[in-house]
Amino acid sequence: MHYTYAIERGLNVFMEKPVTIDAPTSARFLEINKGALAKNLKVGVGLMCRHCPARQELHDRIMNGEIGDITMMRAYRMAGPTATAAVEPNTGDLNELQFQIKNFHGFLWLSGGAVSDFLIHNIDESCWMKDAWPVKAIACGGRHYRDGCIDQNFDVYSIEYTFADGAKLFVDGRTIPGCKREFASFAHGTKGSAIISTASHTPARSKLFGNQVMEDKNEIWAFPQPEPNPYQVEWDDLIAAIREDREYNEVERGVMASAVTSMGRMAAHTGQEITLDEFMKHDHEFAPNVADLTIDGPAPLQANDQGKYSIPMPGLVKNREYL
Repeated sequence: MHYTYAIERGLNVFMEKPVTIDAPTSARFLEINKGALAKNLKVGVGLMCRHCPARQELHDRIMNGEIGDITMMRAYRMAGPTATAAVEPNTGDLNELQFQIKNFHGFLWLSGGAVSDFLIHNIDESCWMKDAWPVKAIACGGRHYRDGCIDQNFDVYSIEYTFADGAKLFVDGRTIPGCKREFASFAHGTKGSAIISTASHTPARSKLFGNQVMEDKNEIWAFPQPEPNPYQVEWDDLIAAIREDREYNEVERGVMASAVTSMGRMAAHTGQEITLDEFMKHDHEFAPNVADLTIDGPAPLQANDQGKYSIPMPGLVKNREYL
């Protein structure tokens, strides 16, 4: 809706991630983007890790074979409750739609939930290092210490992505307090290993090692510190492209990163193996009439008479993420 309007007006755009949260919107967004490409509009997507100089040099070194062929990657975002992912019942001060918008991380139609909003950066940077998108995913997840929360998220997610050459990406997400925290991504190759990022999104502190033991004595390269902040660099790059009238459109990559992330989320929520082809052809659109919403109208997702919302039920509801 907003992107179509911007294209019609000939406006350059910066859009946040995730770009999409389900298959129908992913396919539709790729089609809409053709209009921006035809007009040579400059479009940035908020996957700022791609603009990190440390990760960029690491990617070049991996592509040059410095750790051999990547066979496995690991990515973690394990912390306590994050942002609005854990949502307590509506007190009645807001109507249904306003309540869900305020707590957007808790509802799949608004954000794709904790997986799409929080894990997408680690997934995207890992796929970048592999220079490929995975072709399928299996996953686990569950709700544990909910304390009356009524959102649609699981507390833990474990996703196994498989690439066309058989390489794996393992992704672990957790929002349970009192547990070990980890916020990093790693790559393992036939000749060595790499820290893609560590301790959040910035600084990345990217490094290469000559074997699989990531210790200082085995380090063969490290990006010098301090690093430029990728949250700023992504804007510098977009503004430079506008001023210099260079081709600049990150939408296809943003949609694919969003779709791959959603594929992993769907695998966890349904308990099924999901291929990327299957996902992109799926017909479950979370909010098909979003363009027609009004602030006083009904929300796409309705609470039951107990004030609770439909949640994923792996193995029971297999063909969609929730009823």
